[in-house]
Amino acid sequence: MNREKLMKMANTVRTGGKGTVRRKKKAVHKTSTTDDKKLQSTLKRVGVNTIPGIEELNIFKDDVVIQFINPKVQASIAANTWAVSGTPQTKKLQDILPQIISQLGMN
Repeated sequence: MNREKLMKMANTVRTGGKGTVRRKKKAVHKTSTTDDKKLQSTLKRVGVNTIPGIEELNIFKDDVVIQFINPKVQASIAANTWAVSGTPQTKKLQDILPQIISQLGMN
């Protein structure tokens, strides 16, 4: 390649004027602990209380069930606010139906 072609290519890549330094965008990493602390402080402000003794929680959504085993459940009845913390598992309704049939009752 000749010198003119090289100079044209170099000028199109440059973002600033002559002699400018390339700057990389600094990524800001948020940790989950700070997000969790903010959430807990907001829930405390609403006035939630921990509900002990819940071994299993199922959220039904169409033909899918979101299941939490030993979740941390917090609720504020006055604010109509519920918070569920834990590891969810997504299962099909057909797979979980035999296990939960006794919980549904005889209606």
